[in-house]
Amino acid sequence: MPDHQLTGYLLRGRATPTARQLGEVGVRADRLAEVTCAEFLAEIEREHYDVVVLALVGGAVQAVLHGARALWPAPARRPVLVTGYVGVVYEKLADGLLLRHGADLVLANSRHDAERFRAVYEGVGADAGAVTETALPFLGGAPYEPAGSRAHTVVFAVQPSVPDNRGDRAYLLERAARHARLHPEREVLVKLRSKPGEHTTHLEEQPYQRLAERVPGGLPANCRLVYGNMSEVLDGTDLLVTVSSTAALESLHRSIPTAVLTDLGIREALGNHHFLGSGCLASWDQLDSGLLPEGDPVWLAAHGVRPAGTPDPSGPSGKAAVGTAADADADAHAVARAKVAGLLAAARLPPPAPHYTLTTAPGYLPGILARHRLAPDGRPLPGAARREAGESRLRRRLRAHLREAARGAYRHGVQRVAPVIRRLGEL
Repeated sequence: MPDHQLTGYLLRGRATPTARQLGEVGVRADRLAEVTCAEFLAEIEREHYDVVVLALVGGAVQAVLHGARALWPAPARRPVLVTGYVGVVYEKLADGLLLRHGADLVLANSRHDAERFRAVYEGVGADAGAVTETALPFLGGAPYEPAGSRAHTVVFAVQPSVPDNRGDRAYLLERAARHARLHPEREVLVKLRSKPGEHTTHLEEQPYQRLAERVPGGLPANCRLVYGNMSEVLDGTDLLVTVSSTAALESLHRSIPTAVLTDLGIREALGNHHFLGSGCLASWDQLDSGLLPEGDPVWLAAHGVRPAGTPDPSGPSGKAAVGTAADADADAHAVARAKVAGLLAAARLPPPAPHYTLTTAPGYLPGILARHRLAPDGRPLPGAARREAGESRLRRRLRAHLREAARGAYRHGVQRVAPVIRRLGEL
């Protein structure tokens, strides 16, 4: 829709992104507002949007779906509801998927994910028709060219919650620093997700910024912490190293040598088991010795990654089909676009029908809805959809400052107080 308008609503909570984080994404909304779940439901009812993309954690998606069902309990002209995952899906597969069931489209980023998603829905007797195979939305960038005369750059892409303990995180950072010392001709960049005081969806109790201050001898001159858009960082990368970050898929898409670390084992808790068969599993010792892993073409194709100019192993009759990354991206999103167009063309859409109801999950669903101040029937609880339009500018500003102070106190508790209490409990 070339003449579309994009309105962004930020769900108010501990993970509300900052202006810097939003700018890093590169998507500019025509209008941006911070709302509660109940306020968001009131907005989508009043504004008559065509498409609503629920880029939220599973519980919040489920709350919005039930809220939408309460708004449109019968076939009606309502927005198309789209959700899914952006990244590697390696944990809480069934839980996360069932909390997303009921949307018109549940986007899967690869053939591999689409098959898994359908199997989960069909396994509980739920309709799997909403599952739609697409591709990761941020795959792109220029194909990798070997370093040649330029400096070799190694990027360690960290994650906020993997691994989840101080010892393992400090170990990985110290190994990155050791790699820099072993290879003074290389620049080692530790790519961080958030700055101090910011949060992503996952809590980060042990920020790498603080761990870097405790590295024995400090970080060497050719090892430093960096922020910024991952795609721009990859423009100058010769080797991407991570535990299980989605950055690995971005890197593989551009044919950059990519290593998924095995130093801490290959475990579901780390997510690196997702890369079994990829050809990318490696340890820091192997990287120190000069290994540059290459992705397996069959694995890449199954997981929605096809570098530009490489054959598609799934071509007709076993023949290689060669295309550009742009062609692959266009094809990958064609089915989703067609589905959305078909739903928009319909005079009326049926009410959202989540699998979880008061019949199928009576001990689980009410608690999810209550966290977002919705009643068991999906309607906002009294006072939940408070309208602030009539408030004075001073009162709105004061409320915003109070919210930010509360978030700061929460972050301080997570990153400073909680680790201390945990250590005291182990004495």
